[in-house]
Amino acid sequence: MRSARTLRELVSRRSLHHHHHHARSAGIIGAPFCKGQPRDGVERGPDLIRAAGLLQRLHEQGCAVKDYGNLAFEEVVDDEPVGVLKRVRAVGSANRSLSEAVQAAKKDGHTSVMLGGDHSLAIGSIHGHSAAVGELSVVWVDAHADINTPLTTYTGNIHGQPMSYLLRELRSKIPALPNFSWIKPCVSAKDLVYIGLRDVDPAEHYILKLLGIKVFSMSEVDQLGVAKVMEETCDYLSSKVKKPIHLSYDIDAIDPSVTPATGTPVVGGLTYREGIYIAEHMCQTGLLSAVDLVEVNPLRGQTEEDVRSTVNTAVDVLLACFGRRRGGNHSPDYHLPEP
Repeated sequence: MRSARTLRELVSRRSLHHHHHHARSAGIIGAPFCKGQPRDGVERGPDLIRAAGLLQRLHEQGCAVKDYGNLAFEEVVDDEPVGVLKRVRAVGSANRSLSEAVQAAKKDGHTSVMLGGDHSLAIGSIHGHSAAVGELSVVWVDAHADINTPLTTYTGNIHGQPMSYLLRELRSKIPALPNFSWIKPCVSAKDLVYIGLRDVDPAEHYILKLLGIKVFSMSEVDQLGVAKVMEETCDYLSSKVKKPIHLSYDIDAIDPSVTPATGTPVVGGLTYREGIYIAEHMCQTGLLSAVDLVEVNPLRGQTEEDVRSTVNTAVDVLLACFGRRRGGNHSPDYHLPEP
């Protein structure tokens, strides 16, 4: 019979293996891109999030990390508007490179982490994720639905439209655009859940209702509480088949009192605690397969503290996605020292 000690070591080794499987590995892709919207500064997001210690802190919590560095986006000359749409060619071309980078990270076995940049990058991130793993669920945490079509947008900014290019049900509503022909819609409306909405255009509201998309606006978060919202989100997404989850997290989902350094802040958002809880819950599903963290813009903060608070919150959201729990963590092979 094995001694108690070797049994304990065996159990500890097994649980360690199990733990590392759960902690997974993060493939970090920086996407310093700002042309899906009008404000400079958001391209500095990836470097700021790294500078705040993301990689080291992921390591410290037992997560393997591979940093793929920042993508270099080619300068697109003569990027004239297409109708009201701004900088279409640049957005199409940047997303194509991002799609390839996400596919590479997934083929290497990582949970892909795309640091934005603006939210137009979700096009390439979700497209690449789906190209690598097949059918996905998407959890979109944002003040905005970002589901305007090129024909319903008021502003012409593509960061307010990414979901419309990705949904199969909207394919017929999307005109042919330069540098967009590579995009194949890859998400079904029934596999999409929104959390945190509070600034939705009339056309977007119409689309959400028309397609029967599951939405937990801030009214629902208030009414149900974030724990119930997450429970219902996961029940809804896994009712048929458990698909890999793509979490697309816009930092403006969180209230601007916490994350003011962002391009389109809207008051009345998620608290810091709700924002972190969503990420913790996503991690605990064991299905989280890719994360976007977008719209951190240091030039939009009034003070250094505004920028620091926004960047640190972004880091905390990502750490929670990879297993950091506020109740504390310890490595499974930890034991108390003998006196």
